[in-house]
Amino acid sequence: MDIRRTGGWRRFLILGMILGVMLCTASGCVTKRGDKQKLRDVKFTVLNKDMIPEELASQIAEKQTEPFFMTYADQGELYIARGYGEQPTSGYSVEVDSLYETADALRVHTNLLGPEKGEEIKDTATFPYVVIQLEFIEKEVLLD
Repeated sequence: MDIRRTGGWRRFLILGMILGVMLCTASGCVTKRGDKQKLRDVKFTVLNKDMIPEELASQIAEKQTEPFFMTYADQGELYIARGYGEQPTSGYSVEVDSLYETADALRVHTNLLGPEKGEEIKDTATFPYVVIQLEFIEKEVLLD
């Protein structure tokens, strides 16, 4: 069948456009932006490694070679863990730049800090991460 003679090219074009829109929507072309307007800063504690709940510490150990971001809730507490994967030397650390609540989420921003100038470093791989503890809040946690 010759599409040019039957006028079917229009239908073919329209069908193609509809299919394209459907595929784009299904594959994530449309994203939820979320409200970034700060309602309040959230009080939190950065935990020492020996204060991290065992189950969370185990999950971190499994994922630490690659960058990760995870949450863990236990007994009315929320834990947010952010790791930056393998780094080539010692001296790296992670700082929490901000943690605040919006209308629909908790937003956290962290930074990877490299070794300080003049700091003695070892040529051994390290896996810097931070674990934040706060009172449980029933909202999605997003990484800024």
